[in-house]
Amino acid sequence: MSRDVIATFEASLSGRCNIIWSVATAVGVPVGDEQLEILVDDRPVEFTEMVDRHGSRLHQLVADGSRIELRYRASGIGTAELAPVDPTDLITYLRPSRYCESDRLGPTAWNDFAGLSGGALLDAVSDWVHEKLSYVAGSSKGTDGAVDTLLNRKGVCRDFSHLTIALLRAMNVPARLVSCYAPGLSPMEFHAVVEAYVDDNWVLVDSTRKAPRASLVRIATGRDAADTAFITNHWARLDLERFTVTAVADELPHDEHRERIRMR
Repeated sequence: MSRDVIATFEASLSGRCNIIWSVATAVGVPVGDEQLEILVDDRPVEFTEMVDRHGSRLHQLVADGSRIELRYRASGIGTAELAPVDPTDLITYLRPSRYCESDRLGPTAWNDFAGLSGGALLDAVSDWVHEKLSYVAGSSKGTDGAVDTLLNRKGVCRDFSHLTIALLRAMNVPARLVSCYAPGLSPMEFHAVVEAYVDDNWVLVDSTRKAPRASLVRIATGRDAADTAFITNHWARLDLERFTVTAVADELPHDEHRERIRMR
């Protein structure tokens, strides 16, 4: 399978900003051709690339101007190596985190999923989140966590993933969030899914079931949206005015949601 992705952003700046972007495909994802350009007040600027422990590529620049644009394109994206299993990850991704309050959701998880383990538990949690939540664009805030999502019973992919992660961690299953490009997603946007550690592997869970998992392209991996945000800004104000995301594949595989799929 070959995939192509595009992301463009336009934003206004109120002063000197320290900006970190997370839009490029992760290290280990083979790409035929890739271009990343950042412009401040219509002039190309240099930026610094950094790579985190999971291969997420971060692009940082200090910008002082009134407008900033980012243009990213990657084509001919092939199949990546399977994500390695690090023993420390199995500790990190069992802990509660900013948006995945597994400690607060323990009673809920144990009430609904007691006696289940492995793949049966994974399927039960994914089914539960899929059935209990409504996918409604604009229905949640950027500060909402899994508890808010459970109470509101609606959200977007970020919210579905946070609640899935929190419930799995509460049931002693390591789980983490992956931001990605998602061919087949409608409406098109960045997507958030879950990797859960089951049967000695990281397997994909998408409780929204809005895009075939085999077509996903990894961008960033972390505890929750705090680790995988596509833009982080410090110092002065940045107002995002417009952005577009496009992700296509030469074929869209059928996705049987109970099949164990690993991100490639």
